[in-house]
Amino acid sequence: MKNIISLLKFTLLTVILFAVIYPLAIYGIAQFAPNQGKGETISVNGKVVGYQKIGQKFDQPNYFWGRPSAVDYNAAGSAGSNKGPSNAEYLALVQKRIDTFLIVHPYLKKSEIPADMVTASGSGLDPNISPEGALIQVKRVAKERNLAETKVKALVESKINKPTVMGTPTVNVLELNVALDELK
Repeated sequence: MKNIISLLKFTLLTVILFAVIYPLAIYGIAQFAPNQGKGETISVNGKVVGYQKIGQKFDQPNYFWGRPSAVDYNAAGSAGSNKGPSNAEYLALVQKRIDTFLIVHPYLKKSEIPADMVTASGSGLDPNISPEGALIQVKRVAKERNLAETKVKALVESKINKPTVMGTPTVNVLELNVALDELK
């Protein structure tokens, strides 16, 4: 009986600590973060259109496309596919993505498609693509929007985020598409 009472006390203590005190502490700390811990949003005309750090699905031909998602861009279920590069099912999925990409971009060769345009990220929610991934879509987007390719290419180049110290340059797809909608 003595052990049971000790275990119940310990259980109650851990429940209070991890279900009440810890969440309240994290909530309190988040109040000092940008947007009070609700994420960095992107707004258009005062309306939130998305989150800067979470990838979103763009599949219309008049928008730039982001990386494929293993979780269909569901932020509640962030995950990769957990299939390795030698998995036949994974290879078939990547080949299907390549074939689809080539149908919509007939001016490209398979070797010109950057890997990030046909492979999902580890989280399935990567908001960024490589500058090469954005630049190969310029022709399609410009044609769909009846814009000069040079104008759309200049927009892409203005949205390239260069790393501060280390890393690779990226383009945030949501920011690029919002700027594209504002382009006249």
